[in-house]
Order: sequence, then structure tokens, then C-alpha cells
Amino acid sequence: MALFNRKNNDAPATTVAVDPALAALTGDYAIDPAHSSIGFTVRHAMVTNVRGSFGEHEGSLKLDGSDPANSAASIDVKIASVDTGISDRDGHLVSGDFFDAEKFPLMTFRSTAAEQLGGDKYRVTGDLTIKGVTRPLAIDLEFNGSATDVYGNERVGFEGSADILRSDWGLTWNAALETGGVMVSDKVKLNFDISAIKAAAPQA
Repeated sequence: MALFNRKNNDAPATTVAVDPALAALTGDYAIDPAHSSIGFTVRHAMVTNVRGSFGEHEGSLKLDGSDPANSAASIDVKIASVDTGISDRDGHLVSGDFFDAEKFPLMTFRSTAAEQLGGDKYRVTGDLTIKGVTRPLAIDLEFNGSATDVYGNERVGFEGSADILRSDWGLTWNAALETGGVMVSDKVKLNFDISAIKAAAPQA
């Protein structure tokens, strides 16, 4: 089901039939943090992966099923909520060596464009801001479908990932290993598993 399509201003105008099931998804959605996760994977000491997540985040989606190019996404992540399972490591991550959470408490993403890659796979492009630095980021996503939960909430689900170089956002701390290489890889994989609830239609 196509949620996003790329606009081509050079292409001739065509009339595209609107999928009724897709059109029914049109609306504003709030990301449900209790059933969503935003995390990361990074190589440690050149030999293993460390995984972490951010427990506090909020965001919104705007889906337009009749004109999917109008769809948008916005996410705010509280840096101090980072959790890798080791409190000392988490404390180091929020310090000035890494995120400097006291000065830069949020990581944010604001979409600027989206396109369908084929089937239920999409690429959403936007601006990622970390530690006061804003750079473009493309996130590959898969649409997992829509459903009405037991409480009557209309939900949509997405999951996806993006690879970044943390140094591009000023996260440059590292330590050399005696055997060669460094303690923390520059490459980081961001992981997204999103469930969003549709806002109730305003009453007349």
C-alpha cells in the first residue's frame, strides 16, 4: 500500500486512482512511545556490537492518502533517556564527551520529502539534529500495516533504519586500542520501530 510518492514536477499531469483503503488512513497521528522504540547499534572495540535505545520520545505523522507527497513526520528524542543496560556507559554518553545532554537535551528529526521504493518500502528524507548540528538523513522504512486496537484506536506501523557517521554530528570522542583500531566505531545504525495512533476527527 503506497503511503508516500515522489512528486515529479517535470512529468506530465496524470490522474491516479486513489486506493480507498489508503485514503482512509489520511489524518494526523501521534507516535505511541509505549509501543515504539528508537535505538542504535554501534561497534565496540572492533569486535562486538553495543545496542541502546532512548526511552523517552514523542512525535507525529501526517498521512495524506489522497496525495501521499503531502505526508510528513516529526520526532523529538530526549537524550538523557539513553539506555544501553550499563549505567556508567549511559552516564558517559550523556556527558560532554558524547551528546552533552545538559546543553543539547533533544535529538530531532523533521522530514522534508518521501518516496516509495517499491511495495511497502519507502525512503523518508529529512533533517536530523544532534548536539546542535543539523544534517540531512534518509531513513528506509517498511510500512507494517494498519489496525484498530482493542481500545478502538486506529494505528499504523513502520519499521526501518539508517546508517550515519556520528562524527558528522560532532560526536568524535574515541580511544585507541593497543592492538590497533578504536574503542567506538564512527558508523552507527539508527533503528526505528514506530506505532502511531490516529487523532480523533474534530467534531462539527
